[in-house]
Amino acid sequence: MATIYDVSAQTLIEETAKSLKEDKVVEMPKWAEYVKTGVHKERKPQNDGWWYVRSASVLRRIYIEGPVGVERLRTFYGGRKNRGRRPEKFKKSSGKIIRTILKQLDEKGMTLSGKTGRTITAAGQSYLDKISSEMNKKTE
Repeated sequence: MATIYDVSAQTLIEETAKSLKEDKVVEMPKWAEYVKTGVHKERKPQNDGWWYVRSASVLRRIYIEGPVGVERLRTFYGGRKNRGRRPEKFKKSSGKIIRTILKQLDEKGMTLSGKTGRTITAAGQSYLDKISSEMNKKTE
């Protein structure tokens, strides 16, 4: 059985995003249509399904890094802010988006909240491993 380490990260995230949307594991809130993903961005995401892509990426991040908190995820998804003539500066991404995704994943039993941060449950690990196994069979 293949794990997430055996397949490409980009294709795994794309397939997981499709699966999360079809299985209705996470749902995009109404306000998410109008928000930027962080202060370092100038516009909202162009992809209509960006919420599911971010959810899949967060789930993969929790699988890989172990107990992860919101601040660490904000740092991971942050970027450089263009400040005009002044030098660019690193800014963290939006915490509300990450917190909402984590709450949705907690409700479905994919992740578990603890003192040190979120960890992936057996159901979440199985979900990602199943997707990666299917992808691995397609490439063979």
